[in-house]
Amino acid sequence: MASPASDNEEICQNMSEVKINEEDEDSEDNSSDTSEDSVEIEVPFKVGMWDLKQCDPKRCTGRKLMRLEMIDKLGMSARFNGIVLTPVATESVSAKDNQIIAEYGVAVVDCSWARLNDTPFHKLQHRKAKKNLRLLPYLVAANPVNYGHPSKLSCVEALAAAMYIAGFKEIGDLYMSKFNWGPTFTRLNQELLDSYAECKDGKEIVAFQNQYLDQLDYDCQRDRNFPESSSDSSSDNDVDTTVPNQ
Repeated sequence: MASPASDNEEICQNMSEVKINEEDEDSEDNSSDTSEDSVEIEVPFKVGMWDLKQCDPKRCTGRKLMRLEMIDKLGMSARFNGIVLTPVATESVSAKDNQIIAEYGVAVVDCSWARLNDTPFHKLQHRKAKKNLRLLPYLVAANPVNYGHPSKLSCVEALAAAMYIAGFKEIGDLYMSKFNWGPTFTRLNQELLDSYAECKDGKEIVAFQNQYLDQLDYDCQRDRNFPESSSDSSSDNDVDTTVPNQ
């Protein structure tokens, strides 16, 4: 996902945020367009979603996945034993979750970023399987609503990132291919996703993330202090490759 140069300061200010993504209700109408590069493969595990109906159904990535029969809608009391992506978790998703996802699947809570405080996470079934609650590490959104913003991912971005990190890259790519902006998410976050996937557990991922964010902070401070030298050394094509990912 390309981020305008003017977004650099906001990225610096928000780089310490580590949240999972949920689709924002103000998503662009074209956010659900399908990429022409879509390639169908079998998904050998369950993919679920708690739909809290906080988003515009015509713009929600989770609901598009439902229409494509690529995600199952979960009731508030539904039993789900797989990995659950939620901001109330304390551990990052990692390669260690590969077997849990393979056997039980992965799910996300579909709510609006603007209404996190109103979201009854405590009422969802995943409270019964707290050991499987997961956060996502630092990544940059490519969806039209939060394009260029750290951590504010849509449902499909969150699911695809978790799949990628846990060792299901091709399936993650399949989900992103259903949106015309989807491949941009992987391209912008490629280096980070690959690095996270190489970490053995959540602790290693957090350590790598923190190291990355420290370097990002240093680079942002340097660019503020030496704006002319920074602009002189950057090409017009640097936007896509230097957007901070995690």
